[in-house]
Amino acid sequence: MQMHNPPHPGEVLRALCLDPLGLTVTAAARSLGVSRKALSSILNGCAGVSPEMAVRLSIAFDTSAESWLNQQLQYDLWHAEKDRRRLRVERLSAAFRHAPPLPIDVGAPPRPPAGACEP
Repeated sequence: MQMHNPPHPGEVLRALCLDPLGLTVTAAARSLGVSRKALSSILNGCAGVSPEMAVRLSIAFDTSAESWLNQQLQYDLWHAEKDRRRLRVERLSAAFRHAPPLPIDVGAPPRPPAGACEP
């Protein structure tokens, strides 16, 4: 089941792991064996959680790598679907802009033939 606008795994990492433990980005990056810049990119939603990072997070915070990858997948999938819907709307709008106008009859609606509505 897809969530509505799931959070980026970096938000979850900050809210559930770093903040409660009082870890700074620098200290957490050092513990994970990654650069501060790499961790900061994830925390700020500029980079995704890779399989390697998922393993590192699972070891550091006693979670599963699958949970981190699933969060990333749900986030990516939700945004891909959102982009797909936006592109579809744009294509439909463009198609209608280039289509010939539909004839509009402003007169009275046509009457059904006599006896057409009778049982």
